[in-house]
Amino acid sequence: MLKPQKLEKVLIANRGEIALRILRACKEMGIMTVAVYSTADKELMHLGLADETVCIGPAPANLSYLHIPAIIAAAEVTGATAIHPGYGFLAENADFAEQVEKSGFAFIGPKADTIRLMGDKVSAKHAMIAAGVPTVPGSDGPLPEDEETALRIGREVGYPVIIKAAGGGGGRGMRVVHREEDLIEAAKQTREEAGAWFSNPMVYLEKYLTNPRHVEVQVISDGQGNAIHLGDRDCSLQRRHQKVLEEAPAPGIDETARAEVLARCVKACVDINYRGAGTFEFLYENGRFYFIEMNTRVQVEHPVSEMVTGIDILKEMLSIAAGNKLSFTQADVNIHGHSLECRINAEDPATFMPSPGMVKHFHAPGGNGVRVDSHLYSGYKVPSNYDSLIGKLITWGSTRDEAMARMRNALDEIVVDGIKTNIPLHRDLVNDEGFCKGGVNIHYLEHKLANK
Repeated sequence: MLKPQKLEKVLIANRGEIALRILRACKEMGIMTVAVYSTADKELMHLGLADETVCIGPAPANLSYLHIPAIIAAAEVTGATAIHPGYGFLAENADFAEQVEKSGFAFIGPKADTIRLMGDKVSAKHAMIAAGVPTVPGSDGPLPEDEETALRIGREVGYPVIIKAAGGGGGRGMRVVHREEDLIEAAKQTREEAGAWFSNPMVYLEKYLTNPRHVEVQVISDGQGNAIHLGDRDCSLQRRHQKVLEEAPAPGIDETARAEVLARCVKACVDINYRGAGTFEFLYENGRFYFIEMNTRVQVEHPVSEMVTGIDILKEMLSIAAGNKLSFTQADVNIHGHSLECRINAEDPATFMPSPGMVKHFHAPGGNGVRVDSHLYSGYKVPSNYDSLIGKLITWGSTRDEAMARMRNALDEIVVDGIKTNIPLHRDLVNDEGFCKGGVNIHYLEHKLANK
């Protein structure tokens, strides 16, 4: 039997809680680590735990965490053998993945061609149709600029429709159209925005689902013909298209539809020769799944899938990047219990304005089935330069009700003094009657906040 290969030294091209999460996985596997940081981040927790540290630039992300030459240079001078991008920043940048591998390092994620394929929503949709993954009815390609053809497609799909930028993301580059007479002008405006924001003016049209849920499927594939799913997650509690609270498995899903979509996602991974961890994101309405995009990286909400399967997604990513096959088969994956994750942000819970500053006191909750993924500590100064996520509070229970009870306790116990956080919002959500019943749609939180 061949001895499993392992990476010698991994450079962590990220910051905050995900950098600490990657470092912990590396240490468990006996892999040396290099932590890079900006001048605003010299107090990050994982810097004191890494084998080596390198400052890669000033606070602005474009001069540090998004500066590809600085990251490649840091890998070269420290003798790193691989680079893990985490999430955000350069994680889904195909040019970065390509430059990492051309420079002689392993990229801990998919190949550059796969990132490009799935990063463009039009080509991604074509790949999913070929793999048999259910997609949203629409233009099945770029929306033609010919007005008559565009209007015909709109009539065939049926209103309301949504026009989306092919290179969009994060809730930008989308426009809902309720009437045929508004379609052409909406398409023109979305093309202009797409060109300005994403340097890609291509747009496409899809049926607009009025009350869908956001359900996603976690996959891991080794790029050697083997792939598994770790079940699904519900991420419907969102504000401005940004996830706030996630859970696994998604409650109240039709089991026949679930089994079919899980199998299709695994097949799609094999078809596109996917390598690493990834997530297929769907809208779910009236018992049917509709593919919207694939995230070719580890997700913020990956812990809930780990909690219900017992599989360490980060360690599998590291092993696959070393050239090993998957450590698990689908038969090894058992969904047990239920898990919830609250994203803790440094922001005003009422206005959602960022709240950087000194954390005077931090106390992490504990107890059975409680996990805290955070880089916070008492005396840490949250910088104003980056995303407001400062931690993730995760609970597990043998049932959804037990996981929810543990989350209520954990939210009562957690202490973050000195800055404002959205913890009060989460305390409200886990006591909300509608959410506690399960199965709320993607508009639920926005409506709840508006009604306040």
